[in-house]
Amino acid sequence: MRKVVVSEFVSLDGVMEKPERLMPFFGEEQKRYKLEELLNADTLLLGRVTYEGFAAVWPTQTDEQGFASRMNCLPKYVASGTLQTASWHNTTIIGGNLVAEVRRLKAQRGEDILVYGSGQLVQALLRHHLVDEYRLMTFPMMLGGGKRFFPEDGLPATLKLVDTTLFSTGAILLVYHPVQS
Repeated sequence: MRKVVVSEFVSLDGVMEKPERLMPFFGEEQKRYKLEELLNADTLLLGRVTYEGFAAVWPTQTDEQGFASRMNCLPKYVASGTLQTASWHNTTIIGGNLVAEVRRLKAQRGEDILVYGSGQLVQALLRHHLVDEYRLMTFPMMLGGGKRFFPEDGLPATLKLVDTTLFSTGAILLVYHPVQS
């Protein structure tokens, strides 16, 4: 069974909005990690807002390492009740039963299903116990406000820390698995 992996950039105070504000603490080590993470996935699962932001940028990007080509060639599933068409190559819109579709994707053979950003989608996945791993790249910055990764009205969850990586920039990668009760 495939894993749904939620991979997020968050500030120390839990803000996930506008990750570009965290870039002063994003270095070569993190770039290598993010490339390896993407190469170990074979599907992207995104919310509409994240999808539209990515679709506006990635199709025109190139790089020697292959990150852009991997982003562009992977199958992409976008969860949206409003999106009617998807212009980014290899995209399927999930407009109906998100839970059933994610369970179907997880049951297929393959590599990780990677979720970037997509706060509302992550909350829906969390409510239905569909997330297998959280990878929180936590940056040594407090932004003070913005969209929180785990909002105040979110569901309680117990997580088990399974791995940590300290980057030379001061950022820390925290990898958690949900503890099912």
